[in-house]
Amino acid sequence: MAIPNRRDLGGVFDEVPELYDRIRPGYPDDLVADLVTVTGVGERSSVLEVGCGTGQATRSLAALGCALTAVEPGAGMAALARRRLAAFGRVTVERSTFEAWDDRGRRFDLLVAASSWHWVDPSIGWRRAHDVLRPGGWLALLGHVVVRRPGKPEVYAETVDLHERFAPGNPDWGHPPSEDDVRATDVGWGPVADPGGLFGPTVVRWHPTVQWLDGAGFADLLRSTSPYRRLDRDVREPLLDAVAERIRTRMGDRAARRYLSVLRVGQRAD
Repeated sequence: MAIPNRRDLGGVFDEVPELYDRIRPGYPDDLVADLVTVTGVGERSSVLEVGCGTGQATRSLAALGCALTAVEPGAGMAALARRRLAAFGRVTVERSTFEAWDDRGRRFDLLVAASSWHWVDPSIGWRRAHDVLRPGGWLALLGHVVVRRPGKPEVYAETVDLHERFAPGNPDWGHPPSEDDVRATDVGWGPVADPGGLFGPTVVRWHPTVQWLDGAGFADLLRSTSPYRRLDRDVREPLLDAVAERIRTRMGDRAARRYLSVLRVGQRAD
């Protein structure tokens, strides 16, 4: 199976916007409160969101009352985001990649990317982020890191044999990192490219969250993620059906997806 390029792989979510919107976790209120405390974002702020998807993070940002421009390349994702955000009068969703987006000279106090910055070409994205921010503006990267905790049942451990049976040798399979190991990565911008001197020191905040799902729900969650979406359908669907059945029969039809939700914030260097 050929590995898609960065843009093509990011676009696989546009195949299932309704599923993505229903099953993907949002961001905890405490994380949004940290964002407000660090950056001072509020009603008078102008905010740019890169890769808004169907608007999980966008809804939390819009509730702050700020003027919000959200950029999303997927037609289906952007259309659903517009419907979900229609009640907010100061939100605009524009369809484009960040790299090709026409800023029309607009400048912002805060740029937010929620589980999306890794899809942006780093040779363009960091400089572009710096340039569309006003002096003193902030860049905030939000994300969820799947983790395991000692002694807690873990779906991947229960389904290793199924993954190797249906999609052997896939490098994306394997146990999530431990929570302690992830917390140790509290310096810099995490697993994305280094921006050089474009942004000041990062502020990092971790928030543990848990998403509880039955077997069918857990399979749907995996169905919405890139490692599974890029599988051929005749591999993906039997695998996920088997995962759902394993959760039903061995885990009492109740499984946890454990995350460290992370906020990384840095100020534009002038």
